[in-house]
Amino acid sequence: MKNYFFFLLILWPVFGFSQKSGIDLKSIDKDLKDSASPYFYEKLIFKYKGFTESLDSLEAQHLYYGRNFSKDRISTTDERFEQLAQAFKDKNFDECIRQGKVLYDKDPTNLDVLLILLRAYDAKQDKDNFIYHLSQLRSLTGAIRSSGDGKSEKTAYLVNSVGDEYILLNMLNIGQGYTKASKSSKDGIMDIWEKENNKIYIKVFYLNL
Repeated sequence: MKNYFFFLLILWPVFGFSQKSGIDLKSIDKDLKDSASPYFYEKLIFKYKGFTESLDSLEAQHLYYGRNFSKDRISTTDERFEQLAQAFKDKNFDECIRQGKVLYDKDPTNLDVLLILLRAYDAKQDKDNFIYHLSQLRSLTGAIRSSGDGKSEKTAYLVNSVGDEYILLNMLNIGQGYTKASKSSKDGIMDIWEKENNKIYIKVFYLNL
C-alpha cells in the first residue's frame, strides 16, 4: 500500500461533489442542535462513523462546517495535537495511531487528525483503517468542494481554518508559483491565490462566530 495515500489524493478532484451551494452557518448550527432535524448532530455523526459513503453533500456540509460550533474542537496549537504531530514526525506510528484515535474520538471531523491517521495507517499498511478514514476525508473535503467553485469572491471555497485551506490547496495542486493576497471581512479572511491568469478564491472562516 506504499504511496497509496498520495495516489488517492491526486485522484481526489474526481470524487468531489458537483453541487454548488451557499453555506449558512447559523442554519447549520440550528439544525445540528435540533433533534427533530434530519441534520441533528448525533444522527449525522452516527452515519459518518458507520456509513460514511452514504452521506450526501448537505449532510457532509453540516458535519464539516458544524465543527465551528463544537466545544471539543482540537486546534493545531493544542498540546495534544502537537504531541500527535511529534509522534508522526518521529515515525512512531503505533503511538501516533494511539494518540490519533483519542483525538479522533473527541473531534472526528478534524481534517488534520484524519490526515495524520491516514498517513500512519498507510505506513503500517493497515488497509482497512486507511480506507475507512479515507472515505471520511473524501466526504469532508467534498463538502468544501461543494461550497463554491473558487472562481470569484462570491463563489469562493469556504474552509474552517488555515490548515484546512492548505489541505485544499494541496489537493488542488496549487502551490509553487502562486502568490497570495488577503482581504479581511467581518466573518473571515478572503485569500486570493494567483498564477498568471489563474485565480483561486478561498475564504477562511473565523472560528469564534
